[in-house]
Amino acid sequence: MDVRQSFAAFLQKTLEKNPAAARQILAAGYRAFLAYGKVHPDKRLSPAKRYASDEVMKCIIRALTKPEECCMASLFVPGELLAAAGVNPYSVEALSCYLAGTSLEKVFLDVTSREGFPDTMCSFHRVFLGASDSELVRMPPFMVYTNLACDGNMMTFPYLKEKREIPAFYIEVPWEKNEDAVQYVRGQLVELKAFLCDLTKKTIEDEALADLVAGSNRASFDYMRALSLQKTHTLPSMMTAEMYGIFMSRIFSGTKTAETYAKMYLQDMEQAPASDAIRINWVHMFPFMQPSLRQWLNFSPDICLAANDLSADGFRIVDENDPFRGMAQRMVYSIFNGSATDRADYNVALAKKTGADGVVIFSHWGCRVTIGAAGIIRDALEDAKIPAIILDGDGCNPGNTPDGQILTRTQAFVEMLQQKREHQ
Repeated sequence: MDVRQSFAAFLQKTLEKNPAAARQILAAGYRAFLAYGKVHPDKRLSPAKRYASDEVMKCIIRALTKPEECCMASLFVPGELLAAAGVNPYSVEALSCYLAGTSLEKVFLDVTSREGFPDTMCSFHRVFLGASDSELVRMPPFMVYTNLACDGNMMTFPYLKEKREIPAFYIEVPWEKNEDAVQYVRGQLVELKAFLCDLTKKTIEDEALADLVAGSNRASFDYMRALSLQKTHTLPSMMTAEMYGIFMSRIFSGTKTAETYAKMYLQDMEQAPASDAIRINWVHMFPFMQPSLRQWLNFSPDICLAANDLSADGFRIVDENDPFRGMAQRMVYSIFNGSATDRADYNVALAKKTGADGVVIFSHWGCRVTIGAAGIIRDALEDAKIPAIILDGDGCNPGNTPDGQILTRTQAFVEMLQQKREHQ
């Protein structure tokens, strides 16, 4: 039994007897990992990725230890309003990723099965709900969520709102992408401001909010410049690190953390060496828990993870003169809203921007939005002469993903890309 398995076994025994003690142990473990990284940084990662790793870890530690200062938010909620209110947002998916890293996901999944949640539900949300019902995760003072993109939101947040009697604000994003929809969402965001001011007893000045949206625009500009450099330069890739952009472009949007990350990422790309590595764009989540794929792909000198659509979509230039309209624009015009053809067209453009040799479309278990769009995205990419493959698996529960099969299929896809390049 390795250190991780020993820690997981000890944590599980403690959780059964004393959830509060298990929470303290888990937070201490995360703090120790953070401290170790300060003394012995993983120099295989670029400075931007190391910075993001530390900031996300701090977010998770706050969620566990100081929930009274936090807000539980779905990924597509505008972070600028939460930052202006002085609260620390965290997402269900982020916390579940870290909990699954302790090898306790089966414990939490069993809890949700007993509660009656279907096995077909997104594993990220089931793990979080199980951790909540096990009392490992304490609830924050309030929640903010939206129907945008994730159908799991529409089960998790209403369930916790009713069971834990937590104030919650819901943002409805219409299917249509037009100015009427933007104005409709804008009105809700104005109401969200009042909701946040009432609960936090803080004043949110529109001028300060405009500054935060302007900061998001600066981060978006730097991030997109960095992506364009992927055509000729590469940074060492790591599946976990490639997902940090999700937090920076969404619930951290507008913060100095996100702006610093984007600026550092651009600097890293400008200083990165030229490379002829195979470039892969990745659609949706990564299968973090698959050890063989992780071992093969992470820090490979021959393969580069160039971009991820879930991260990149959030980095959008929006109206900063009317910050409420700007935040509404980002939600309404997201590629995860409306027709799947919008997401398909975006991924074609993103592949061309980064010079991707091919695209992996990961159909995460329980994510009906991506599962339904996968074929449309693949067909659009192949019509544009960009090879694509659909992988079925689970980003959070390794029990739903055949480890050897997903590695074999990905390796065969990369070999095909290498052969294609050799014959060009």
